[in-house]
Amino acid sequence: MPNKESNPRTIDAAEGTIVVKAPVAAVYQRWLVFEDYPKFVTAIKRVRKLDANHFIASLGFNGKQYNATLEMMLCVPERRLAWRTLADHRAPDHLAAGVVSFVSLSDQSTCVTLKLTSSFGGAISNRIDRYLHNFKRLVEAS
Repeated sequence: MPNKESNPRTIDAAEGTIVVKAPVAAVYQRWLVFEDYPKFVTAIKRVRKLDANHFIASLGFNGKQYNATLEMMLCVPERRLAWRTLADHRAPDHLAAGVVSFVSLSDQSTCVTLKLTSSFGGAISNRIDRYLHNFKRLVEAS
């Protein structure tokens, strides 16, 4: 009988888009403030910067707490950011990745597209629009 712990988790993926009433430079710069992620990504409880490309995130899903090391893999100013979690020997099957893209629609309007994949559990598709709306409120209130 297979060991349930050795079975890989299901990967959940989702994509969402929102228009933010702010210039692309301001929207991009706000997304770079990783310590503010808990203000719009409700699954993230805390983020601590390790160096220019690595962060520790405390996450909460389905009543469980996780710590994950995040690595910034791609940074194209005012265009795109991509990150992933690094494998952890304590939870090797808990992986996630994301890409956020920014497209200037006008001097005061930016289209933000967020793509997330995760094996942490909980349907991302149910949360991605909320994350984007929270981000929009955060930027537009500044």
